[in-house]
Order: sequence, then C-alpha cells, then structure tokens
Amino acid sequence: MTAIKSPMLSTQAGQQASTAPKSRLVMPLLMITGLALALVAPFVLYPIFLMKLLCFALFACAFNLLIGYAGLLSFGHAAFFGGAAYVTAHAAKVWGWPPELALVAGTLFAAALGFLMGSLAIRRQGIYFAMITLALAQMIAFLAVQMPFTGGEDGVQAVPRGMLLGLIDLNNPLSMYFFVLSIFLFGFIVIWRTVHSPFGQVLKAIRENEPRAISLGYRTAQYKLLAFVVSAALAGLAGGTKALVFQLASLTDVAWQMSGEVVLMTLLGGLGTLFGPVVGAGMIVALEHFLSETEFPITVASGILFIVCVLLFRRGVVGEIRHHMSARRGAESTDVA
Repeated sequence: MTAIKSPMLSTQAGQQASTAPKSRLVMPLLMITGLALALVAPFVLYPIFLMKLLCFALFACAFNLLIGYAGLLSFGHAAFFGGAAYVTAHAAKVWGWPPELALVAGTLFAAALGFLMGSLAIRRQGIYFAMITLALAQMIAFLAVQMPFTGGEDGVQAVPRGMLLGLIDLNNPLSMYFFVLSIFLFGFIVIWRTVHSPFGQVLKAIRENEPRAISLGYRTAQYKLLAFVVSAALAGLAGGTKALVFQLASLTDVAWQMSGEVVLMTLLGGLGTLFGPVVGAGMIVALEHFLSETEFPITVASGILFIVCVLLFRRGVVGEIRHHMSARRGAESTDVA
C-alpha cells in the first residue's frame, strides 16, 4: 500500500527543517561577533576599562554557573574572588612568581576554599545555604584584615605584572589586554562546555526538581559540590586576573558588597543564560566608569537599575531577548500549522 503524504505535514516539516539550522547558527554567530568586537575594542576604548569589564564578566559567568544552572544562591563568592586576588598578588610580588604561575596559585586556592565552604554549605538549601556562604565569606574578610601578608587596610600594592612565559611584557597595555581576553575566553569555554555536558544536564535537573533527581539515582550532593568548586575556581581566576590588571589586591575584593555586585550583574543580564552575565557586567562596569566622574552616587544608580530590571524585564536583558525570540518562533510555527 502506498502512503499518502499530507501537504500540511510536509509544509510543517519543511518549516521546522528551515528554522532548526537558523537556531543552531545563532550561538556561533554571536560568539564570532563578540570575539571580533573584543579584538578591535582596545584600539577604540581605554584598555584598563575593557580589562576590568572582562574580569567582572568572568566573575559573573562563574557565579551564574552556580545559581543559573544549579539553582544555588551564594552570597559568599567575594571570598573566592578576593582570596585569589590576595594569593596571586602575594605570589607575584613576594615570591617573585611569573604571572601565569601566580594565577594558577590563586585559582587553586579558590578551588580549595570552594571545596571547604561547599562541603559545609550544601548540607542546607535555599536561604540557609545563602546565609552559610555569607557567614563563611565574612570570616574570610575578617582574616584578610588580620593576616600580616594581606597588608591590612592598605592591601597588597604595586603588584608586578611580570613577563608572560618569560617572553611577553605584560606592562604593555595591549599585551596585558589580550592576555586578559584569553583568560576570559578560556573561562567562558569551560563554562559553555560544562553547561552542555551530561554533568550540566544533571545540574539543570537538580535545579528543577532535586527529589526527582535523587529518585533517579543521582548523588545530588556530589554534583552540587563539584559545581560549587568549579564556580569558585573560575571566580578565583577572575579575581587573580583583576589583581594583576590593577596591580592591587584590597579589602574591597573580599567584602560582602562584591558578592552583592555579582548577584546584580547576573540578574541584570539574565539568569541561566551564557551571555547574560557578560551583558550585566558590562552594564554595571560602564555605569561605574561614567558615574565616577560625576557626583551622583553609584550605589543609588545601581539600585535604580535593579528596580527597573525587576519591574520591566525580570528575566534580565538577554533572558527577555531569548524569551521573545522563542515566542516569535512558536508563533511562526503556529501560523504555519
């Protein structure tokens, strides 16, 4: 018997086949466009401003890996960011380590600290988890004031950037910028690969319904702890890089306000989106940069921006754009059907 094909089904299948490649091309096109802009940017804008933006963008992406994909709200990520900044600065200035080894030391410290804090914090959920991370981070901030090698309120100043691999002088602003850009790209690729791996799919399942993930046989505590450690390590990489960029590690890097700032960046850009934290970090860093030359309080401006975000685009900038694009594709499919 010969099967009879319906014209309607054929048209719908053709529409789905034509839209599928387009959706798959969006991410590569965005990444290529962003990379092209990043390569041109230091010849147009102030390199120090761009390097600060990249450091905080990596910090926000690391935080988003934990809250956006694992559903864990941490108020203590400043401990990893600032702790790694102190270790990197001390290794580069006092021990005389080259910048790549100093960054490795700071990142490993942040990962180890993340393992210790995560082992305690993941025993609780929700607001209790957030409060535990905040309390532990405050302990780290107290130690940063008391420990002799941190410099107290003065911090670690005049941190040498050194020679990368013994060949590239990082005191050159362009060389330092492309070094920071390569670090950001490395961290972003690690996050992208983690999100799109089976491990990332399990994290999303835990975020949506942890009891169901447990019933399927997953050891959710181990998955959450590993996500916490990876997020802490990448946050530490961002903090160590910032210490080399500004040649300074200070108490502001480890203060609780830094944890609140990265939460704001992630919410503005969009939770659970890869590019959202980058956009949110760009908005906050740009706002601070331009308002620093005025008398308008930066904290007031950040608060107004957060209120506008909550009232007008609760999914964040990138989240709202993605939602409208998905709704538009759904409407087009309905019209064709």
